[in-house]
Amino acid sequence: MRSLFCLLPLFALFFLAACGFQLRGAMDIPYARLYIASPSEDTTLGAALRRQIRAHQPEILVETNREATAVFRQLGNHREREITALNADGRAREYQLRMLYSFRIETPEGQALSEVANIRLTREVTYDDSHVLSKEQEEEFLWQDMERDLVQQILRRLATFKPTPAGDEGEQEQA
Repeated sequence: MRSLFCLLPLFALFFLAACGFQLRGAMDIPYARLYIASPSEDTTLGAALRRQIRAHQPEILVETNREATAVFRQLGNHREREITALNADGRAREYQLRMLYSFRIETPEGQALSEVANIRLTREVTYDDSHVLSKEQEEEFLWQDMERDLVQQILRRLATFKPTPAGDEGEQEQA
């Protein structure tokens, strides 16, 4: 009976491997040189994205648009907070935090290499008048968590985009 309990984790590991489960690894961005064009008001998100790319593929990031083979262009970054529940006194009891981010990959000349990608994130947060400071901190932590999640989703999407070969662009223009 004791040996059966010792083998149980081994069986669980075998079944996880059989179903195709595997941990997420580093994502390879398929562009040779990438420039991240993010507006100045969004420095934390742009910096986090650059940091993650440098951690896995430091050679692909370039400092200017002219050096790039592809440009990551942020098209929109919208945050909103909406009341979703009220207490008996008519005060907010629960909020929903929403973030909508859109971007696309372009050539340095501005020609689209990908469709516009939209990422929508939501989090629920409760509110209590007797714990105002702690609830404000919780909300700030949730916004930061959403930004970390957003960076990971952007990286996964970047890894799935297929670059347009340079030879095909010239052939399309001539045709």
